[in-house]
Amino acid sequence: MAEAHSAVAFSFTVTPDGVQAQVNHEAIKAVFYSGVHSWKKRIAQFKNRCHNHVYPAHPASWVFTVVILLALAMAGFDPYSMISTLQHWMPVFFEFEEQVNFVISVLVVATIAWVLSINIIKYILKMLLEYMSWMYEPRGKMSLRTKIWMGLVKVFSGRNPLLYSFQGSLPKMPVPPVAATIERYLKSVRPLNDDDNYNRLQKLAEEFRDGIANKLQRYLILKSWWATNYVSDWWEEYVYLRGRSPIMVNSNFYGVDAVLVHPTSIQAARAANGVYSMLQFRRSIDREELMPIMLSKTIPLCSSQYERLFNTTRVPGVETDRLVHFGDSKHIAVYHKGRYFKMYIHYKGRLLTAQEIEIMLQKILDDESEPVEGEEHLAALTAGDRVPWAKARLQYFAKGVNKSSLDAIEKAAFCLTLEDEAQDYDPNDHTALDRFGSALLHGKGYDRWFDKSFSLVVFSNGRIGFNAEHSWADAPIMAQLWEVTAATESHPRYGEDGHCIGEVKIQPPNPIRLQWEISEQCCNIIENSLQVANNLLEDVDLHVLMHNAFGKGLMKRCKMSPDAYIQMGLQLAYFRDAGKFCLTYEASMTRLYREGRTETVRSCTVDSCNFVRAMCDKSKTKEEKKALLSKATDSHQQGYRDAMTGKGIDRHLFCLYVVSKYLGVDSPFLKEVLSEPWRLSTSQTPHQQTDKLDLVKYPQHISGGGGFGPVADDGYGVSYVVAGEDNIFFHISCKKSFSGTNSFKFGKRITQSLSDIKDLFDL
Repeated sequence: MAEAHSAVAFSFTVTPDGVQAQVNHEAIKAVFYSGVHSWKKRIAQFKNRCHNHVYPAHPASWVFTVVILLALAMAGFDPYSMISTLQHWMPVFFEFEEQVNFVISVLVVATIAWVLSINIIKYILKMLLEYMSWMYEPRGKMSLRTKIWMGLVKVFSGRNPLLYSFQGSLPKMPVPPVAATIERYLKSVRPLNDDDNYNRLQKLAEEFRDGIANKLQRYLILKSWWATNYVSDWWEEYVYLRGRSPIMVNSNFYGVDAVLVHPTSIQAARAANGVYSMLQFRRSIDREELMPIMLSKTIPLCSSQYERLFNTTRVPGVETDRLVHFGDSKHIAVYHKGRYFKMYIHYKGRLLTAQEIEIMLQKILDDESEPVEGEEHLAALTAGDRVPWAKARLQYFAKGVNKSSLDAIEKAAFCLTLEDEAQDYDPNDHTALDRFGSALLHGKGYDRWFDKSFSLVVFSNGRIGFNAEHSWADAPIMAQLWEVTAATESHPRYGEDGHCIGEVKIQPPNPIRLQWEISEQCCNIIENSLQVANNLLEDVDLHVLMHNAFGKGLMKRCKMSPDAYIQMGLQLAYFRDAGKFCLTYEASMTRLYREGRTETVRSCTVDSCNFVRAMCDKSKTKEEKKALLSKATDSHQQGYRDAMTGKGIDRHLFCLYVVSKYLGVDSPFLKEVLSEPWRLSTSQTPHQQTDKLDLVKYPQHISGGGGFGPVADDGYGVSYVVAGEDNIFFHISCKKSFSGTNSFKFGKRITQSLSDIKDLFDL
C-alpha cells in the first residue's frame, strides 16, 4: 500500500515492428475529472465575482433596468436626450436599421444608469459603515440616530450576501491624529511609571510630536489613501514574516477538543470526520456560501482572512519568509510514526465521504514500514530557526524526489498528524489538560509541519486539536472553522461501533508514501533544528484551567461585560503574583475595516490599578470597591471600542516607526515605545460566531479554546474562552527558566481573583 506509485496516462515504445502505444484508461478518467472539477470551480468563481462586483444589487437587476427604460423610451421618455443622441451618432460607427439603433441606444443608456446606480448604492453603504458611534452607546440602549442608521444599513446591504460581497463596501481604516495617539499612550503608561520616568516619557513624546511626527504622519496618510489598509501588510511582513526566531511556541497557536464530550475513541473515524468537515468548510469558502460575520446581524466584518485558510504554506527565506497560497488542492499531507503520506481527498470528480476517508486513514495506521533516514524528524526544520531551514530548503529540497515530496506537503489543503499517544481531559487530574495543550502547542518538536496554515492533530484515543501558523490570519478564523467542525458532531456521525456512518460508494485510492533522499549533512541540520526546538519547548510551562465555579451568566448579572470582568480579574491576579503592575496586551479585532486584523487594548489603566489597590486594601468597603470596579470596566470598554474603531495606540505608532526606518531617521520615543515588554499578553478566543452550533441544546460541545506561548521571558501568556454560561477555559503559559513565574500558581491566582470580584455582589 505504502509504496510510491504514479499513473501514466499514455506511454509508447519503439520496436523493430513499429511503435506500440498504451493508454491507461483510469488515468485518462482521472485527468478528465480533474479538468471538469477545475472548470466548474473557475465558472463558480467567475459567477461569484460578478455577483460581488454589483452587490448589493443583483446581476438580474440589469435586465429589470433595461426593460423599464425600454418601456419608458417607447413611451417617449428620453432622459437628457441621451437615447436620441446615441441614435444620431450610431450610423457613424455601425450601419443598423433604425429600430436596432434604438434598442442598442436604450441598452447602452440602461447599462450606464445601472452601473451608476450600483456605485452610488455601494458608496452610500460605505459611508454608512464609517459611522462608529453605535459602538460607544450603552449596551441595550440605542439612540434614535443609531436606530435610523441601522435601518439604512439594512436597506442598502441587500439580501443573501456571499462571503466576499461586502468587501467593496467596507471603509478603509482611518489614520488617527498623532496628538491623540500620543495622549492615549501617555495615559496608558501613567500607572506603570513613577513621576520622574513618566516626565521623561512625556518629554520624549512632546519632542516627537513637535518634531518628525508630522512628516511621518504625512507619509502614513498617503499610504492610507493608496493601500487598502495602512497597517495589515506591514504588520504581516515585519511582525511575522521577517522574524528569524522559531515560529513554534513563539508565533503559532493551538486549539483543543470539546473536552466535555468524546464522540468516538476510534482514531481513524474521528480523523476522517474532522477532515471531511474541514473540507466541507473549504468548499463553502470556495463557493462563497459561508455567510459573512455580521455584528448585531447588520454590520459586516471583513472576510479577507478566509482566503488563505486552506492550501497555504509559509516558505522560509534567509531575510524574510513569504506566504504561498495555492488555488486548489486535491490532497492532504498525513504524518504518522515518522512517515509522510500524500492522501487524495478528491477522487473521480467528487469529494470523498468521511467513510471513504476513514478507509484510507486506517491503511496508514496499519502500515508498518519504517521511516527513512532523516524523515522522522524532518519537520523540526519548521520548528527551529528560520535561516538554517531556508538554506537547507534551497540546498537539499530544490530538486529531485525531495522537491516532489516537499511540494506534496506544501501544496496540501492542510496537514494531518495521527498521533501514537493519547491525550484526554480528566477532572481528577489537573495536569491532563496541561499535557493536552502542550502536545498541541509544540508536540515533540518534529511531529507538526509548523509552516502549514494549520495542522489537524488526532490522538490515538480519538481526541483532536490543531496547531496553526499565525501570519496568514488571526485566531477568530481558525476558531470559526473549529466551531463548525465541532457542530457537525452534535449530530450523529458515528455508529454504535464508533466508525463513521454511511455507505462506501467507491473504493478510495491508496495513500501514497512520500519518498526522501536525505543526506548526512542534511540530517545534521535537522538534528540541530530539533535541538533548538527541544530547548524551546522544554522551557514552556503551560497550564490549562477549566474554571467552572461560574461563567458569563453570573458576570452579566453583575451588569458587566464578561471580557472586562475577566480582564480586571487578570489585573488583580498579576498584582498579587508579581507585587506590581505591568504593560498588558489584549488583542482586539479591526475587521470593521477592509483587510483589518488586530489592535492592542492596553488593559492596565489608571482606573484598573485603583481598583486593584482597593481590593488589596482591607479598609475599603464593598461599595467603594464596586464603584472603582465599575469605573475600571468602563475605561476598559472605552479602550476596546477605540481599538475596534481605528483609534488604537500601538498599530499607529508601529506604522510611524516603519516609516521612520524607511526614511532613515531615528526617534527615541518610537524606539522606546516598541521595545517595551508585554509581561501580560492576553486574548479572548471567540465562539458562537455562527449559528451552526446550538449551545443551548448541546452545551457540552463547546470547545476548550486554545492558547499560545509566552511573549516575554518574565511574563505570562493568557488565552481564555468564555464557554457557555458556566465555564471559562484559561490557557496560561510562561517560561520555566524564569523563577518568578509559574503557570499553575497563576491559575490559582486567577481563580481567587474572579471569586473575590464575585463576592463584591450579593448574588
